[in-house]
Amino acid sequence: MKVDILAIGVHPDDVELSCSGTLLRHMDQGKTVGLLDLTRGELGTRGTAEIRDQEAADAAELLGASFRKTLEMEDGFFAYNPENIKKIIAIIREHQPEIVLCNAVDDRHPDHGRAAKLTADACFYSGLVKIPTYDAEGNPHERWRPKAVYHYIQDFNLKPDFVVDISEYMERKLDLVKAFRSQFYVPDAKEYEQELSSPISSKSFMDFLKAKAATYGRPAGFDFGEGFTVPRTPGIQDLFQLS
Repeated sequence: MKVDILAIGVHPDDVELSCSGTLLRHMDQGKTVGLLDLTRGELGTRGTAEIRDQEAADAAELLGASFRKTLEMEDGFFAYNPENIKKIIAIIREHQPEIVLCNAVDDRHPDHGRAAKLTADACFYSGLVKIPTYDAEGNPHERWRPKAVYHYIQDFNLKPDFVVDISEYMERKLDLVKAFRSQFYVPDAKEYEQELSSPISSKSFMDFLKAKAATYGRPAGFDFGEGFTVPRTPGIQDLFQLS
């Protein structure tokens, strides 16, 4: 199943928090989207891996993604090694995305930056014919390199290279985040009232998400925006295509 955009996060909910407005906008334009989680987020303070599995599936259904997969790398301790690079390469080659969105290059959580390099390098190596990977039936994949890799911005306020207008998608984005009921502030999620609090479980964090989107959107003339950084300078052929 080929998709236009593959959105990759090291933890379930990374994509929803950081680039789901962008995905919603492009899906409304007819683009197809697939999701990939590198881990199950089993080290999260709240909930369990099993709960997060179900929440991730619920969020993917709400988004309308073509698929959501997890590579079940070890949360917190996954390594930058050939085995993990090849796991990502196999997904890229199977679904042949034109664009990959992935974790922030620098962030509060150490997994994010490590995952950013792991994913970006896998996108490059996926185009090398001498790195073999195989499908479930043992057939060799064809090589494939995405046209672009964009890193979404997460907790740290990095300077974006571009901002996507998500003004009309902000509330839907928050609904996608709230699909992870064990992790975030959802007033009717009474079943998690006795869980330990975390930096992301309070109402103030949900307020922060909206304020952050407003902060990134304002310089671009948008009510709300999602920021991205790029590993190489993008080129354009038409100055009038820039908003």
